[in-house]
Amino acid sequence: MDKLDLLFRHRIGILKNEILTFENLDIVLEKTAREIPFENLCVIENRTTDITKENLIDKIIKRNEGGLCYELNSILYLFLIENFFNTTLVRGVTYDHVGQRWSATGRTHVLNIITHDGQQYLVDTGFGGNLPLKPVPLNGDIVISNNGKFKVEKADSEYGDYFLYMRLKHKHDCWKLGYVFDSTVVVKDLSELNEVQRIIAEHQESRFNKRPLITRQSQRGNIILTDTSFTEWIDGKEDKKEIDKNLFKEILMDKFGINSL
Repeated sequence: MDKLDLLFRHRIGILKNEILTFENLDIVLEKTAREIPFENLCVIENRTTDITKENLIDKIIKRNEGGLCYELNSILYLFLIENFFNTTLVRGVTYDHVGQRWSATGRTHVLNIITHDGQQYLVDTGFGGNLPLKPVPLNGDIVISNNGKFKVEKADSEYGDYFLYMRLKHKHDCWKLGYVFDSTVVVKDLSELNEVQRIIAEHQESRFNKRPLITRQSQRGNIILTDTSFTEWIDGKEDKKEIDKNLFKEILMDKFGINSL
């Protein structure tokens, strides 16, 4: 058994001898979403490293940090490969609902596509608070999880061949477009994702190089930390409080297990 497999199991709380199947993959996704935060601290603190298996293990497992989509879905990809899943990494473009347009950073969203019994499924653990928490088939069928409803439909777009739609629990009263992705253009080597990281870190319209953002799923919602506020969503109810720099560090350690520099 590969070292990454054992370390990742320990990180998210799965027994080392538990056999993972497609049928219990939703358990892996829920545990990952609750234990490993979506966060951009390395980008904000200018301490990014190349995207490699060793660096991902060091950052996410040994240092108990989280990451952005290209890190979270990459380490999930490596874990799934070790457990004999037929999976590939692909890239997509997120939809900016404020600007009503596709993200100016281009194909910087990274996700997994799993093939099981002749059917393809989207598997994503790097979409912040918008995680499906279950594999979503690429045939349009609706998947319901603790986080809401999700579906993937064929797309007619220059950016890809499929759209992800979502109706987040307690937040959306209609379907929202999440992103478009190209299932036919596979990431052949993790080094390709260094370009994604560079764009996220340097692009003037990147949402992740302006201020810290840390979020993870909880049992009944999710929690969100920025440099000025801490928000808890519990059963659809929002509890938000303003914070200062000292409280930021305390919450970062207490709620996310991350030591700030």
